[in-house]
Parts: sequence; C-alpha cells; structure tokens
Amino acid sequence: MFKILVSDSLSEEGIEILKKVKEFQVDVKLKLSPGELKKIIKDYDCLLVRSGTKATKEIIEAGDKLKIIGRAGVGLDNVDLKAASKQGIIVMNTPGGNTISTAEHTMSLILALSRNIPEADASTKKGEWERKKFMGVELYGKTLGIIGLGRIGSEVAKRANVFGMKVLAYDPFLSLEKAKESGVESVELSDVFKRSDYITTHTPMTEETRHIIGKKAIKAMKKGVRIVNCARGGIVDEAALIEGIKSGIVAGAALDVYEKEPPKGSPLLQCENIILTPHLGASTEEAQVNVAIDIANSARDALLGRGIRNAVNVPCIDSELYQVLQPYVAISEKMGSMAAQIAGGRIKQIDINYSGDIVKYVLSPLTVAVVKGALMPVLQETVNYVNSLIVAKERGIKVEESKSTELEEYANLITVTVKTDKGSISVEGTLFTKTDARIVKVGQFHVDAIPSGYMLVAHNIDVPGIIGKIGTLLGKNNINIAAMTFGREKPGGKTLSVLNVDSAVPEKTLDELRKEKNILDVKLIKL
Repeated sequence: MFKILVSDSLSEEGIEILKKVKEFQVDVKLKLSPGELKKIIKDYDCLLVRSGTKATKEIIEAGDKLKIIGRAGVGLDNVDLKAASKQGIIVMNTPGGNTISTAEHTMSLILALSRNIPEADASTKKGEWERKKFMGVELYGKTLGIIGLGRIGSEVAKRANVFGMKVLAYDPFLSLEKAKESGVESVELSDVFKRSDYITTHTPMTEETRHIIGKKAIKAMKKGVRIVNCARGGIVDEAALIEGIKSGIVAGAALDVYEKEPPKGSPLLQCENIILTPHLGASTEEAQVNVAIDIANSARDALLGRGIRNAVNVPCIDSELYQVLQPYVAISEKMGSMAAQIAGGRIKQIDINYSGDIVKYVLSPLTVAVVKGALMPVLQETVNYVNSLIVAKERGIKVEESKSTELEEYANLITVTVKTDKGSISVEGTLFTKTDARIVKVGQFHVDAIPSGYMLVAHNIDVPGIIGKIGTLLGKNNINIAAMTFGREKPGGKTLSVLNVDSAVPEKTLDELRKEKNILDVKLIKL
C-alpha cells in the first residue's frame, strides 16, 4: 500500500486516477501549515503539490518514506530539488500542461494593454463615456520581441503572426533555421530592446535572467514600448519598470507574476498604466485538468514500477540498469553543462562519443543526460531527462552519438563536443572509480579536474607567477581554492588552468582576472 498526500487543490480528474488504484491510499489535506505538513509527511510515499505548498528542506528530510514529489505545473520554485535529490526522492513536474493557457493569457494582456480595456471597463461602469480618453493602438504591423522561444514563447509567436505582427525572438538555444520555420527573426537581446513595440518574457528564473528587463535594458528600449511578463517574478525589475513608465519610455506594462507574491504593499499597485493579474497564466479549467492528469499518471506509474516520466532529477531507465549507469549519467550531465558554458553562443550541434567497455550498455540515458546538462544553464526546470532531446530538436540543435570499443588511455571515456556560432569545444571525462569522476581533457589540454560545484576555467600564457596571480586575486576577494589542475601545449605556450572554488566568483573579480597580463580568458562554470 502506497500513501499519497495531495496538499494543494488538484482537479478531480487527476485524483480519480489515483483513487482507482487499489494499492493507493489518497489523502487530500489542503492549506496545511509548514508545521502540520512536517509532522505528517513521515507517513507518506508521495506528495503532490501545486504552488501553495512549500516542499522545503526541513519537510523533505522529515519525509522518511517519501519516494516522489510531484508538482502539477512547470516551475519548481516551491520544491527544494537539491534536498530531494540528496534524499533519493524523484521530483516530477508537468512541463507541457499549461502551455496554451499561458500563451493565451499573454496575448490577452497584450490586447488589454493595447486597447486600455481594464480602465475603459472601470470608467464605463462608473457611468462615464470617455471614448477619446481610451484611444488605443493596433497590433497589426507592430513588432513583438519574445525573450525565450520555448513551448510557450513559440505559441505566443504563432498567435502574434496571425495578428500581423513582426516577431523577433531572443533565445540562446534557438538556431536560425528553427527561427525561420517558426516565422520569427532570431536576434540578439539588445535588438529585442531596440526594435520592439511589445516585449514579452518566457524564460525560467535563473541568475542570468533575474532582472533581465532592468534599468539599463529599459533605457535601451523604444519610447512607447509595452512590457508583459507571464513567466516568473523577478525577470522584470519592478522598480526599474515603474521608473520607466514615469519617464515615458514605457507606455504600459502587464504583469501576472511578481518578485513577491502576492504583491501586498508594492508600489506597482499605485502605478498607472500597469495591468496586474494574480498569477493566472495556468488558471484555465483545461490547464488545471491537464496538469492534474499528467502528474497523477506520472506518479502512479513511478510508484507501481511502470517507468519514470517527467522527472527532473533522474533519467528514465529501469532500476537495475540505473544502478550500473548512474555514475556515468552524473558525469555525462556535468560534461554537457561544462562544455556548453565554456563554449558560449548559440548551440548548433552536440556530439557525444563513447569508447571502451561502456559501449556494451544502452547509452541513450547518457546522451539524454549530456543534452540536459548542455541546456540546463539557461532553460533550468523546463528541461529534464524526458524532454531534453525534444527541446533540442525544437530549437534546431543536432545531436550525434557515436561509439568505439577501442581502449586508449582509459577503460571508459566519454567525449562531448559542443558546437556553437562562436566555435566549438570538446570535454573528455571518465570514472577512475564508481564515485571518482574526472575531466581529463578540455580542448587540446590534458587536465585532471573534479567536475563539481563552482569551477574557474582560465586560458593563459605559461609564464612564471601566473598561477600565483590568480590565487592572490581570488584570496583578496575571499574565494577559497579547493583544487587546481592545469595543462599546457608546451613550456611558455598556452595553458588551461581549472580551479575548483568553494563559492561563486563575482563578475567584478572575473573582470579583474581578465585584465591581468597573460590571462587570455576566464569563465566561471557552475555544476
């Protein structure tokens, strides 16, 4: 018997799927306090939530029997993924269930902004008749800039094209060929800001996307621009947005998500020309039914041993094979992430070569892990072990897999090559033991690096004192070096230094390093 706790409101269609399974006991307990949830979670095998319940580290650690946490939605902001993974708990979401509803809500807000619908409605209900006051603008012929052309962004683009809008899209993983197929023009972020009459965001919330629409970005925009955010709170700098409206650069904005939800006491509530909705992107009857059915089916199958779908922290393979391949899955994902972060630019192709004894196994989980790792730095929770190859295909990224039984220096070797519009980089990795993963080559440089945490990758000239300079600058900024390795072409030639550090290196410190003589380039890698 498996006990399932549903702690947020879930459509009855999803709950019925679970109740029909004789091995399941389904308890629906809504509006539990953190203390109440922590007290009872020890009795449950599965926890299903939406956005109300916060599955914190403390609650997860109290769930002695927990096997699955399912989120009926895309974002996982309310689930401590790291804590769940550490406890061996599978975390699932429903990445496609609310695509159409969010895209339609985005278009609704764009139309409401264009025709002053909320203000006109309020005025008319007061008995007024002020047609001139609510003069609007047409969408036809206007330029819409989309930041993030994933599932939702692509659906918004389709609808905007029907309205006769010109659509620009910025997405680091969008190939020019795929953009053309979607009827959009692939551009840099700066072009979106300069050329767009409307800007809408459809990206995950990451360190890179936080305040991507901020003070500097707004200053670069066309006067009269209108901004919409139905993605994640924090992507738009709310203070900068208010300033942009007051300055006249921004004609209006519409927000469905906020830096703090609900936005009680926020200056947004008093600002004219801003439409605010209470996180309604997924709030349609159809979307709620879809995500409830999706998460119920995924949780049911996983608990009954029928396979794992839509998991964000484990690959979809049977348990026996997973035990063998898990160490290789882990290093494969890290290699994909490392190669993508070093390469930079738009990814065009990912090549993976396997050699040695490992080729006797099914290698598709490793390839999936490589691609997931390469896409994760930007796409975050919207890409997982289930959809990574699909997401790559949607963006026109070619994935090639090859294998060789020939043994060279290592019993097993994985080589990941990421090709972008800025060039290509190869990263080679292996396992010395089941728990000792190493990066043994980056580009043409042989190294012995531990793929973990924060890594500083520096290209420099092999001259006396250069390593000391790097260490001194890091020490001056309270950055502790945990491990270091380097490889070189020849004495006095180019060198690659790889340092494991205990914390993130601020951009200011990276800039200081880049200004040092004989340091050619420095990048911070986060694994």
